[in-house]
Amino acid sequence: ARRFLHCCNCQSIMVAFKGIWTKDFWRAVSGEYLATFIFVLLSLGSTISWKAGEEKAPPADLVLISLCFGLSIATMVQCFGHISGGHINPAVTAAMVVTRKLSLAKAVFYVLAQCLGAITGAGILYLVTPAAARGSLGVTEVGIHRFSIPVQTLYVCGSQPVESLLQVNAQFSVGNGLLVELLITFELVFTIFASCDPKRTELGGSASLAIGFAVAIGHFFAINYTGASMNPARSFGPALITLNFTNHWVYWVGPILGAVLAASLYEYLYCPDPEVRKRLKQVFHKDSAGRYQEVKADDIAIKPDSIHTISKPEKGEKKESFQDTTGEVLSSV
Repeated sequence: ARRFLHCCNCQSIMVAFKGIWTKDFWRAVSGEYLATFIFVLLSLGSTISWKAGEEKAPPADLVLISLCFGLSIATMVQCFGHISGGHINPAVTAAMVVTRKLSLAKAVFYVLAQCLGAITGAGILYLVTPAAARGSLGVTEVGIHRFSIPVQTLYVCGSQPVESLLQVNAQFSVGNGLLVELLITFELVFTIFASCDPKRTELGGSASLAIGFAVAIGHFFAINYTGASMNPARSFGPALITLNFTNHWVYWVGPILGAVLAASLYEYLYCPDPEVRKRLKQVFHKDSAGRYQEVKADDIAIKPDSIHTISKPEKGEKKESFQDTTGEVLSSV
């Protein structure tokens, strides 16, 4: 029995990491790193206030910041969509996992690459920007801010002077911030799934531009509330560089919950795939020998011809006879 359990555990690990050790997958991971690096560098650069040290420094241009974030993400999706899927966002990657478009093992490497890319982008921006103009480096933060320098010279979240943000945030709780991040990420991920749905034959135009507009709209609405993150990696990069993690968990929990909710509603309620529903029913079906069937999915959809069974070996049966013999499924994102 112990030998059988050991064999099953080895099989489970092999199946979980299927497709990891391929050139295509690591090309996709490197693409996620590079795309997130460029996105964070360019986007956070728009939050820098070069006149922050002046006596009458003007407020940051919210339209400029919103459009920079939106157009940056649209450009990166257009450049890297065919290489890695163009997630550039751990929340989007989580949405792909819950809709069975990406395995959990591959998602871990995607998120690590995205976070490393965000750290690199924020770090380079920190190095090339004069100390007087850095401000908070675009750190997203919920709650009342406390600083030891004059409020007139510092900008937070790349949006308003600190003194006005203090008035806004005095009645804006962490729970409010969590809800705002959930809602704007829901809007973004629902747009992604609707714009990239292969079942929609009437789609025209640019999916990457639609995604960019969704990011810009989220910023127009929420930048004065939470800084409009919608992306845990985007918040994590500058937070680590500046060592400012105040209420940082909001920018992981809110976007991931919003992304999972949007993806689940779109994929399983509003536009379900009949083939996926059919394959999922077979998971709980026993064959004539009373054995459950295992359905193996690749990174895009469950294939009709990919069903195999795993059963307990009979006495005298060779160990090799119950090894997984299905073919390798390469990552397509």
